[in-house]
Amino acid sequence: MVGLVDAIGDGSAVVIGHDWGAPVAWHCALFRPDRFHAVAGLSVPFRPRGPAAPTSVMAQTETAMFYQLYFQAEGIAEREFEQNVGRTVRLVLAGSADKDSPPIRPMVPRQGGWLGSRSAPTSLPDWLSEKDIDYYASEFERTGFRGGLNWYRNIDRNWELMAPWSGAKVGVPALYMAGDRDLVVKFPGMDQLIANLKQFVPKLQQTIILPDCGHWTQQEKADEVNSALIAFLKSLDSK
Repeated sequence: MVGLVDAIGDGSAVVIGHDWGAPVAWHCALFRPDRFHAVAGLSVPFRPRGPAAPTSVMAQTETAMFYQLYFQAEGIAEREFEQNVGRTVRLVLAGSADKDSPPIRPMVPRQGGWLGSRSAPTSLPDWLSEKDIDYYASEFERTGFRGGLNWYRNIDRNWELMAPWSGAKVGVPALYMAGDRDLVVKFPGMDQLIANLKQFVPKLQQTIILPDCGHWTQQEKADEVNSALIAFLKSLDSK
């Protein structure tokens, strides 16, 4: 990300990220406040480094495991997702936003996959087109899903590398935004983390929870997200 800022030619930038992009954005601001003078995280709040390796504390039972544990073994999730790439893309994008369908589960049965036997939605929300589905499916047909899944497989390694930053706080102006139906905000302990986020991000200006919104915040609530981001950026200019 520093290289990208250098390539653009600016000395400093505001960094904004969603889902896995949010931890990338939060840590850009944590590591290099000289290059990232403000940050906005969508869906995933800043999470301070915990005392134990993340996978060691993830939920699992005799019959099920947290989905990020399911992603750890190479090849298993890839085979499930790549069996029918079009169905996978449709289910993850449209299914996650469909308030009338049960959400994708955070726990994965040991004798089944993350997507399960759910039928992919036959209709799409207004922010997602068949052309979008076809494009994403064609790209994942070409690349496979290993690249994205490898982020999960490096969770513990990243935790080890973060040891020098234990207790460090994000010190630049910040904004956090998520949907009220986002699976992420339903994770155990997330309600307390979000409520106390300013403890770890002292210059947090606002926490916005978007009503009737699932995981894909900037697609599902584009006008609201853009308005909030523009207001946040203007607030930086006024200081």
